Amino acid sequence: MTRQSSTHDLVRKAYGAVAQGRSSCCAPSASCDSALSSEGEMGLSCGDPVAFLSLKEGDVVLDLGSGAGRDAFIAARRVGPSGRVIGVARRNARKFRRASGLDNVEFRAGQIEELPLEDASVDVVISNCVINLSPDKPRVFREAFRVLRPGGRLTVSDIVLNRPLPKAARDSAALYAACVAGALRREKYLDAVAKAGFTRIAILTDRLYSASSCCSDPITSKAGAALEGVASSLTLRARKPGRARADAKACRTRGDVLR
Repeated sequence: MTRQSSTHDLVRKAYGAVAQGRSSCCAPSASCDSALSSEGEMGLSCGDPVAFLSLKEGDVVLDLGSGAGRDAFIAARRVGPSGRVIGVARRNARKFRRASGLDNVEFRAGQIEELPLEDASVDVVISNCVINLSPDKPRVFREAFRVLRPGGRLTVSDIVLNRPLPKAARDSAALYAACVAGALRREKYLDAVAKAGFTRIAILTDRLYSASSCCSDPITSKAGAALEGVASSLTLRARKPGRARADAKACRTRGDVLR
């Protein structure tokens, strides 16, 4: 078994525990009482990347690792019927789609290290606390770069490490579910974004991760003080160099703000 497949198995087991209510991956300032919880939202997020996007009618958005589909459906409402949102398929997301009544959302099966999309086919890539779960994060950023059109935007929220994780926590499936054990050191994470080809990289939010803030999660609370200050929740924005779509120029002439 390859390292990548074994890590994917570890993550699946961890997410199984989440689905059964044994752990969660809440943001440092998030509430587990999500308004979307009744539709299967598992709380596996560490930020709100969509909040930092000025999406417009007709945009094509890719959501890496859609979970229950919360971010995908928020984006779908913003891009309108002429736009489209593509997410990684999960059973929860299909249920969520039926409940939303939106027709401009599509879920595809696949892994974020090998995206089932054509080159230069989307305008925006988003992700919410998923890339840190990948065993090959640089490849994820290279794939995101590949599928973005010139001038396209990447906006992701994720967990990064400020210092090495305690040895006992590194191979914990439970802490993978808590979005910690799979995280990269901050400098390596940002370096992977840059080496993929992205420019204009900006950190939009930077919050210290606190185990005590995760809704009394029994998994992270067991780690206690060992996790305090080890990680941070970041939201960052970057661009693929090149000329954006022609209608982006028209959008700017109307005074709209493009991020």
